[in-house]
Formats: sequence, structure tokens, C-alpha cells
Amino acid sequence: MATEDGTDSASPLDEVMDDIRRELVRRVATADRESNRDIYDALEHE
Repeated sequence: MATEDGTDSASPLDEVMDDIRRELVRRVATADRESNRDIYDALEHE
């Protein structure tokens, strides 16, 4: 995590939590895409 002076002071826990957040966002986006596939497909072909 960057501090006010711009240095990077991320702890190993912060890095792991960031990885988990990214993975959760990716999974939610994938699940949303699958559950709304017909809408996304219709928008792509519009």
C-alpha cells in the first residue's frame, strides 16, 4: 500500500489481501457474465 510520500509499504498480508480482492472481482464478473449471458450477447450483436 502506498503511503503519502509515495513509498511502497505493503506488507505481505496487504499483498495477499489485494490478490484475494482481485480474484473475487474476477469471479463475480465471470458469474455475472454467465448469469446474464443473453443480455451481454444481445448487446454484442446490436
